[in-house]
Amino acid sequence: MNNASIDEVTFIAHKLIITMGIIMYVFGLIGNALNICVFTIWCRSHKQGNENNGNNRPSNSSLYLLTSSCANFILIIYPLLTRIVYDGFQYPKTPNNVIFTCKLRYYVLHTSDLISLTCICMATLDRYLISSRQARLRQLSTTPYRTKQIILLIIFVIGLHNISVGYYYEISDFDDCIISSERYLYYYLCIIQIFFHAIFPICFLSVFGTLTYKQLKLSSRTTIQLNFHMDKQLSRMLLLLCISILISSIPYCMGYTYLIAFNYINTKLLSYNLIIYFIAAVSFFANAVSSFYIFFISTPNFRRQVKKILQCNSIFFEKNNQINVITISPTV
Repeated sequence: MNNASIDEVTFIAHKLIITMGIIMYVFGLIGNALNICVFTIWCRSHKQGNENNGNNRPSNSSLYLLTSSCANFILIIYPLLTRIVYDGFQYPKTPNNVIFTCKLRYYVLHTSDLISLTCICMATLDRYLISSRQARLRQLSTTPYRTKQIILLIIFVIGLHNISVGYYYEISDFDDCIISSERYLYYYLCIIQIFFHAIFPICFLSVFGTLTYKQLKLSSRTTIQLNFHMDKQLSRMLLLLCISILISSIPYCMGYTYLIAFNYINTKLLSYNLIIYFIAAVSFFANAVSSFYIFFISTPNFRRQVKKILQCNSIFFEKNNQINVITISPTV
């Protein structure tokens, strides 16, 4: 491939990350902000025993999904933004800004994404336990107080584990972020990147998502409970989210496997290798961006809650405008 073709492909790759990145950034921030509002309301309504949303008992899934949405919001607001700025617009990385461009960036990226994925896995497991026909399994579902302790433990363990990611990231001679330790590089690529971010969630969500789906089909034939409709909708939300994670994780896993197999990691990426790297990077953020839209399309209760939130904001905005008009009107 001649230099002109390489330059053209590289130009396309950078335009791809800019265009896709900005679209994902805007929609991701809006979606996760609304996710946080909805799941906060659901957690509070469960706690207060509010019967308006059709669920009379506490649900751990809302707590896990709230934590996942907060982690996704952080993932988008900082790591995705720096991805657009530094990889798309090619803003220079220097030893002076290495903390923000590499160390903190990759620490926040991997910590937020692992917290989000772990909470989704825990929510799927909780749905499986709750939907089980065996009382022994249903009793394994923890109380909301214990669930909060589990979430804090997840955040602490993952945050502690990923300190080494920030520690080993440095600026390379070709102005890119690389792992400075060759020994740690293989752990980072094989365990953190491929196993934790791809293989484990794919296997876990495939198994428990399938089991939950089968149990829901059985329950729909035999159960006529007041809470069943809400449980089914929440389970369907998680099942569709599991499918989305599986779809986004596969190209990410394949992309990084290709780069490792042909020894392109920690080297200057050009041509089609750069496009493969950017596609893997975009698919990494796909789950964080798409969760709200999956919930909104698939779940009537979620749509109703979002509309209530938007209507309340609209009424509040109109009232503020009326107050401002009255305030600035001249006295006769």
